[in-house]
Order: sequence, then structure tokens, then C-alpha cells
Amino acid sequence: MSEKPLRIALTKGRLEKDTVELLEKIGFDCTAVREKGRRLILPIPQANLEVVLAKAADVITYVEHGVCDMGVVGKDTIMEMKGKFYELADLGFGKCKFALAGKKGHDFYSGYDVKVIATKYPNVARSFFEAKGMDVEIVKIEGSVELAPLLELSDAIVDIVETGSTLRENGLEVYEDIAPVSARLIVNMVSMKIRKQEIENLIGLIEANL
Repeated sequence: MSEKPLRIALTKGRLEKDTVELLEKIGFDCTAVREKGRRLILPIPQANLEVVLAKAADVITYVEHGVCDMGVVGKDTIMEMKGKFYELADLGFGKCKFALAGKKGHDFYSGYDVKVIATKYPNVARSFFEAKGMDVEIVKIEGSVELAPLLELSDAIVDIVETGSTLRENGLEVYEDIAPVSARLIVNMVSMKIRKQEIENLIGLIEANL
């Protein structure tokens, strides 16, 4: 085993919690991660692992630049940011979907005018409509994207939908599903060459415990 621990970046919040539960299921002692306080880099010594806690977009940046060997991040962030890394496993938790949604009963695809789409995910939205050969205007929203059609800023939204209750409570509905989303394990390309055996061993343990 290499002296240096394998460094894995986890998306803070629910994906972090689910990943820690998975690592504990394998048999790793994750006490340091559970009792982290304000620390952001935490050891799992028996597994020769070091956990780094970060925001989703930063997990991709850290893995892509090789400061972390591996990362756990949602497929939504991967689709929006893209990047150069290997996506090696679907961890099956953090399940939701990208969907096109808008006001209930509105026929989104009627008419010939350019549709306005509000979203936190402009790249995902653009790819979706390009594949349909549709010309749309995309408006980037940082907060509650559901407001955009209610305020008549947009004809529809592209967003993450889990249960759909926020849409229903605001008189909105899903027009079309775009893509399923769940947590993925990503690996730095150079790390995969240099530390192939260790990474494959860990992925094997993870997959056996999903």
C-alpha cells in the first residue's frame, strides 16, 4: 500500500452522510468524519483514506486537478460542469431527475416564438434543447427557480425534481423528464494510472456494499 492516503472529496450534506454510511457498511471507522467539528480534511486511517469535504462543483475541480484522487458528486453537477475524469460507479443514492416543468395545463411546445427557460443549470438546458433543434433563451436563476414561470419571466424551467411537491404546491407540473440523477464516484485520470490497484480495490468494496 502506498504511504500517502487516497484522498476522496465528498459533496457536503446528504451525499456526504450517505457516503459515510456506505464506508461504514464496508467496515471502515468513520468516527473522525462524523465528529468533524469545523475540520475539512479528515482521516480514515485503517482504509488509508483521507476525506475532503467540499461543495459539489469544487469536488469536480479538486478531482480534475488531481489534489483529490476520487470524489462523490451528483450526476447533475457532472452534466452541468463536464470535465476530464473517469466516472466509475453509480452509487444509487441521492436519486432525483432533471425535468422540464412549468405552469399546469400550459402547452409548452405550441407556437413558434423563442421560449424562455429559467434554470440553475444553463449547460444542461442548452444541451437538451439543442438535441431537439429548438432555439431557446436561457435565464440563469440562483434561488427558487419555480418563481420564474409564476412571475412570467419564463415559459418553463429546467430543474432537479425529487418528489415534485414544490412544483405541485406552486401550480406547476413536469412537462418532460430530461435525465435521471444520482451520486457518482469519479476518479482523477492520473491517479487511476498510478494507483490503479488501490482504487480498484476500494471500488470493488463499494460496489459489493451498494
